[in-house]
Amino acid sequence: MKAIVYSEAGGPEVLRVVDRPIPDPGSGEVRVRVQVSGVNPTDWKARRAGGGRVAYPEYVPNQDGAGVIDAVGEAVSAARIGEPVWLWEAAWLRSDGTAQEYVILPQRQAVPLPEGVSADVGASLGIPALTAHRCLTVSEGGRRALAASTLGGQTVLVAGGAGAVGHASIQLARWAGARVIATVSSDEKAVFARAAGADHVVNYRSGDAAEEIRGIAREGADVVVEVAPAANAALDEAVLAPGGTVAVYATDDGEELELSVGELMDRNARYQFVLVYTVSDAAKDQAVADVTAAAEDGALPVGEDAGLPLHRFPLEETAQAHAAVEGGAVGKVLIDVSS
Repeated sequence: MKAIVYSEAGGPEVLRVVDRPIPDPGSGEVRVRVQVSGVNPTDWKARRAGGGRVAYPEYVPNQDGAGVIDAVGEAVSAARIGEPVWLWEAAWLRSDGTAQEYVILPQRQAVPLPEGVSADVGASLGIPALTAHRCLTVSEGGRRALAASTLGGQTVLVAGGAGAVGHASIQLARWAGARVIATVSSDEKAVFARAAGADHVVNYRSGDAAEEIRGIAREGADVVVEVAPAANAALDEAVLAPGGTVAVYATDDGEELELSVGELMDRNARYQFVLVYTVSDAAKDQAVADVTAAAEDGALPVGEDAGLPLHRFPLEETAQAHAAVEGGAVGKVLIDVSS
């Protein structure tokens, strides 16, 4: 089988195509014939990390994907053979991600794909949707599970509404009944945020974002899904409701964050930092179940009409796919592995 691997940290040029034997699943594992592999920022960041070294002789990138189970190991029902699935955290603490024709995973990480849900949607769930779920379920007065109407009456502010996590946050929050405000940096991205389902979209570069958001939600935002905590600290403070939560899932604008402690204390506000890889198994299982239910309800579509343009690459061009994500491609980068 064909696989994309790298043996040293670096840019996209360290990725190469190799031929490998098709592996056999062990006890509790399934083998998935990968159809589509999804690329996330964490995939290229992991590839660049490590001081020139990686933890394995060969490392296959990419956490997310979708495909069909074609073999199972002991302790796994043979009825799962032929089952379409979506995959999550394939490469977390493992050497084998989804940028290959077949991948072995614990059966828990190969989730049945609801009937009628495409492999493109399946490969776009994973890290973005699970991160969005966590951000929407960590507030003091919120729910630890999501379903239709569980966020009814709440206002959710999504920073960077045109990004992959922002897109999933808009969709999940709307599915759960929240009013959603999204911030974006351009008119083009505003179109995508609206297509994803945002009730209101604010271009923070074209006016006073805090004033505009407060005009929409005078009581403030109950939850802020935050991609740029340092750059947006003053904005978040200005629009956060009493008892509100800022859920931070990225550090792309820097590691240092300055907060007005007194003001936030007066409001009993909280900052919750989110790294989906290290949350508890119980929280992950709940997120997987809820995300699957949302997909089954048709709440997580992808494509330009749904606010998440797709950029496709063949497996042999995985390096170009990684470069596109690293370069800030707007939308979702997918790798077509097999038909």
